[in-house]
Order: sequence, then structure tokens, then C-alpha cells
Amino acid sequence: MSRLQDVQAEAAADNALARHLGAWDLVLLGIGGILGAGIFVSTGVVAADHAGPAIVLSFLIAAAACFCAALCYAEFAAMVPASGSAYNYAHAAFGRLVGWFIGWCLLLEYLMAAATVSVGWSAYLVNLLQSFGIVIPPQLSSPPISAENGALAFGAPAINAPALMIILLLTFVLVRGVKLSVRVNSILVAIKVTVIVLFIGVASLSIDVANWQPFLPPNSGTSGEYGWSGVFRGAAIIFYAYLGFDGVSTAAKEAKNPQRSVPIGILGSLLFCTGLYILFALTLTGIAPYPVLDSASPVSTALDYAGSHLAWLKITVAAGAVIGLTSVLVVLLFGLSRILFAMGADGLVPSLFARISERSRAPTGGIVVAGLVVAATAATFPIQTLSELISMGTLVAFVFVCAGVLYLRHREPDVSRPFRVPFAPVVCTTGILVCIYMLLSLPQRTWLAFLIWTLAGAAYYALRRRHKGAAARPATPSV
Repeated sequence: MSRLQDVQAEAAADNALARHLGAWDLVLLGIGGILGAGIFVSTGVVAADHAGPAIVLSFLIAAAACFCAALCYAEFAAMVPASGSAYNYAHAAFGRLVGWFIGWCLLLEYLMAAATVSVGWSAYLVNLLQSFGIVIPPQLSSPPISAENGALAFGAPAINAPALMIILLLTFVLVRGVKLSVRVNSILVAIKVTVIVLFIGVASLSIDVANWQPFLPPNSGTSGEYGWSGVFRGAAIIFYAYLGFDGVSTAAKEAKNPQRSVPIGILGSLLFCTGLYILFALTLTGIAPYPVLDSASPVSTALDYAGSHLAWLKITVAAGAVIGLTSVLVVLLFGLSRILFAMGADGLVPSLFARISERSRAPTGGIVVAGLVVAATAATFPIQTLSELISMGTLVAFVFVCAGVLYLRHREPDVSRPFRVPFAPVVCTTGILVCIYMLLSLPQRTWLAFLIWTLAGAAYYALRRRHKGAAARPATPSV
């Protein structure tokens, strides 16, 4: 049997997780994961520091690359309906070692994304409570580590308590099982979309077109600070905003008809959210000058600038952001636990992560450990450091998924493909090239951090393989 057939056989034989999710559930899961961080958190930082109003172009570039990758994900998800997302796809196409590397990248991606979103959630909660006269002191709402000129610095004793608490709360929800998780996500998505549409409709009446001038600010002389290099740097940073469709593929083992419903969930959620992203970015940069948007809660900042007549909308959007980012966290923690489950089932991480609760039919070991690690990270690090590390793992995974479709079309042309990427050579190659270009647009410190993460993963992989090999060898009889 080929590697692809091995992975397909394992996916078909593994029925540990309960199949509760239909196509609509997966679309909502994707929307829940996509709509949130990109709108409520990263738009301000990217507009202020990199692209200006041309953040709209950054979203379009990221969306184009994501759409190419999403088509490739859909083909793989229909062929290999397993929980591990790109980890299993890379394993099926290129073997165990490459699968491990992509799985390790996904762990970085989901860990940093969940931590980033929870920090943004905390900032919006603080702003919302301030509107009602409730003040959370900085010692309880900011991390002990700050980012100064790209370097980390330790400050006064502090902890981001709201970020810590929301992760622990959602970990408890996820432990209760996928049915409750999906029900909670659906309610949160409905509220979130309503608030976003309300913001676009009302705030667009206060747009000052002067805030869009210049639409593409000239480059400052430093690569990545405005100009086209800033647009591509912005696209690379906000790329993780589309991470939610990857979360859909991690739910393939819990879908009723994954060959049909997973592609619908991936592509449907991506198209819907891209349209809202563009309208939202235009509105945000239209009601306030882009330099003032550099904060973890840029919507609140923009509405403050726009004037007191939008004060009621600020409270509404802050509440919507808190709810919306909560649904993103549900999807990210869900996806992280399922990737750990898939890697644990293959013996690449401890078996604890592959244990299924008889009561909830959920991988509770992975959920709890993932929740604790994300909570500790979110409570300690600043949002600037966290957000830059997310896209690296995402982009690397997307490159291998696009390449995997091309490779398997050549190596396994006769395998049944319930969904096929149209114009595969063009779509896959475009996805690969755009992702590589955005990788090269990321700053050197991000590459250094990724190198350290990769080396740590390689050392762990080698030690685990050596340990398992030693355990498999018969003991030498004593003399």
C-alpha cells in the first residue's frame, strides 16, 4: 500500500470520535474561526505599522493565497477525512518525517493564534467594562513581558488575567464534548455577524475620505513599512486571520459526510468572511487616520476618534468583539486539540493526547494540556510578539498542502478524489509562490523564532524516535 492508502485506511478504521457535524455546522465553525482576530485585533496593527488604508489590498492578497490553499485543503479533506488537517495531508503525500514537521508548524500556528486572540479579547473586555465604570488595573490586564523595538523586555509584576480566564473557561466547555462546543459556537457566530454588519452599516456614514489619503502610503525607507513591501508584510501578518478554514479540516473525523461537507465548510466560510473583511477594513480606516489604530482593540480606538455620537456603537462593538473573539477561541482550541489527537494516535506525541473520554467522546487529554499552555502564554506575552509568529507556521503548512496536491496528482492519479482542485497546476503553483513570497516578507526575528521552534521540534522528534526504538528492542539477557 502507498502512504496515501495507509492514511486513508487509518482514517476509515478510526471511529473513536463521534460524527455529529453537518455541512452547515462546518460553515459556522469556519466563520467562527475566521471572523474575529483579523477584524477585531490585527487590522489596527497592520494598518498603522505596515499598509495604511491599503490593508484592503493586504486582505485581498492573503485571501487569494488562502483560496488557492483552501481548494487544496478541500481536495485533501475529501480524500483523507482525518482529524489532523495539514499534518495528515503532508504525511499522506510526503511521509512521516514531513508530516511531523508540518504538525509541529501547526502546533505553533494554533498555539500562537489562540494566545493572540485571547489577548485581544482581554483588551476589548477591559474597554467594555470601562464603559460601565468598571476598571481592571494594568497589573491584572497586561503581560509582564513587553515588546520594545522588536526585543522582549521584562517589566513590573503583572498578568493578563482576563486572557488567562477565558482560555480556562473554554477549555472546560470543550472537554464537555463536540455537541456543546458547536452549539456554543453557532450562537456566538450569529451575534458576531450581526454586530459586524451593524458596525459597517452605521460607521460607514461617518467615513471621512481624507483618511484614505494616501491610500497606499509611500515606503518609509524600511522594508515592510508602507509601500508595496508593507502591503505584502501586512498580508503575511494577517494571513492567520483566515486560519479558521483550517479548523474546519481538523473536524473531518467528526463530520457526518466529510467528502461533501468539509469542502463546503472550507470554501463557504472563506468566501463569506473575505467579503466582510474588506468592507470592515474600508470602514475602519475611513473613520480614523490609520496611524492611531495601533492597539489591541483598534475598533474601540477608531470609534473614540470618530466622535461621541458613536459612543453607543463602541459599547455594542466591544461587546460583539468579546463574543466574536470567544467563538474564534473555541475553534482554535478545538483545532489544536484535534491536531494533538492525530499526532498522539500516530505515536509522535505522548499517548495522553490521543485518549478519548468515554462520556464526551472528546480528546480530553489534548484539550486540557493545550488549554493550560495557551493560557500561560496569553497571560505572559505581548500581542505584537505573538501575532508575528502565527503566520509563519500557517504559510509553511499551506506551501506543503499545495505541493502535496500536485505531487499526488502525479504519483497517485487513479485515487478517487470526491473534490478536485480546478486547474490544479495553476492554482497550486500560485498558492505556493504567493505563500513563499509572504514568508520572505516576514521580519528576521520571526524567522529566528521559527528556526528555534523547528530545532526544538527536531530534537524532540529524534529523542522520541530513539526512545521508542530502544523500547522496541529486546532486553539483553543478563549473564
